[in-house]
Amino acid sequence: MMTKIGLMGIGLDTYWSQFDGLLEHLTAYQQEIHSKISAFEVEVIDAGMVDNPVRAREAASWLASNEIELLFLYISTYALSSTVLPVAQKVKVPVILLNLQPVAALDYETFNGLNDRGKMTGLWLENCQACSVPEISGVFNRCGIKYDIVSGYLREEESWKEIEKWVRAAVVADHLRSNRLGILGHYYGGMLDVYTDLTKQSAVFGTHMEMLEMCELKKLRDEVTSDEVMGKIAEFRSTFDVSPECEKEEISRAAKTSVALDKLIQRHNLGSMAYYYEGASGNDYENIVTSIIAGNTLLTGKNIPVAGECEVKNAQAMKIMAEFGAGGSFSEFYLMDFNDDVVLLGHDGPAHFAIAEGRVGLVPLPLYHGKPGKGLSIQMSVKQGPVTLLSVVEGKEGLFFLVAEGESVPGPILQIGNTNSRYRFAPGAKAFMNQWSKQGPAHHCAIGVGHLASAIEKLGMILGIETVRIC
Repeated sequence: MMTKIGLMGIGLDTYWSQFDGLLEHLTAYQQEIHSKISAFEVEVIDAGMVDNPVRAREAASWLASNEIELLFLYISTYALSSTVLPVAQKVKVPVILLNLQPVAALDYETFNGLNDRGKMTGLWLENCQACSVPEISGVFNRCGIKYDIVSGYLREEESWKEIEKWVRAAVVADHLRSNRLGILGHYYGGMLDVYTDLTKQSAVFGTHMEMLEMCELKKLRDEVTSDEVMGKIAEFRSTFDVSPECEKEEISRAAKTSVALDKLIQRHNLGSMAYYYEGASGNDYENIVTSIIAGNTLLTGKNIPVAGECEVKNAQAMKIMAEFGAGGSFSEFYLMDFNDDVVLLGHDGPAHFAIAEGRVGLVPLPLYHGKPGKGLSIQMSVKQGPVTLLSVVEGKEGLFFLVAEGESVPGPILQIGNTNSRYRFAPGAKAFMNQWSKQGPAHHCAIGVGHLASAIEKLGMILGIETVRIC
């Protein structure tokens, strides 16, 4: 089911009988906007041209009944703010004012040469979108209505990039509300930064939290057939660069767990998961959790992100990155290289293989640092080029986004059977590290490819939470 995006044009009905062709021109521009937004693979709920307060109330009820995620308000010409306020109050979603002129600038010489003040006024009204922007903004400010503005002209690439970011953010918000996040096992004991308020997570994101038990995963694993294991091993070999050092027994053990994970995800219709388990040494569940990284990496690469150490907040951040099409790899700060002014981030998994620089390696680890047992792990680097770091932070006043844009850069990394890459940030490694940490995030974050801070800020506005950008 496609995300629903509202569109409404506003004008002033007094003009239509005064200026021939004005309404037809303006509705044609609105249809062009409708078509371009539809091309972003969303359903456009178009209320048409609303030109008086009575029509506004009718449009408000219709838009609200369609449960739109966002409303684009096309200011086609001067319009009364009383035409807008009833709609904004009723739909209760952020309103984006489209201050889009038909052209970048009037041809003043041709305009002034018309020598017909009626035609000249009509042409001016066709291009006076900016006239209502301060009026509507002032009313929205006084009424506490969430809004933003896109100013430009109808066929300007920059304006449409901005509109697309709003659409993408609305789609992500919609998907988060329908997401089911599984919680398997328990928190890593003592990581106070990782603990979170699950009710607050559901309240802000709309995400359903599904509590899972290790015994269910064990039962599913016990039922896995040899044919299913062989099929999963083939998937490992097609997806990963499997090291010759990996023992056949370890590959089979990881494959069996991976098949069971797939079934667990399918049974509970999960779109993301956080996990960790540590119990009595040598128990059956330890056998599962020490063979889980390869399967969780496959899931993460299929945009069903899995966060280790039961970091629910980071599972949310990874899901957001995945929904933006940026990947979203599980990461923490590894070390700082002051000679090259870079920061290294990584983790022992899960990783997002779709954003790897080259093929992802599946390698043996004789010891999981800080965790029980041994098994297979992932060796990869994130693609070189622009990246975004995202953390969902639980502060004293509630949740907020912490985001930073940087670059994944070439250079030596740690060949220890972990994902890790080198990142450069505009403030420099020292300043970035200090600024990021002072916002109080957990020590994990999600890394995705591309620069997404602007889109994440828009998502934050839609969800009603603050975005802090390190820049």
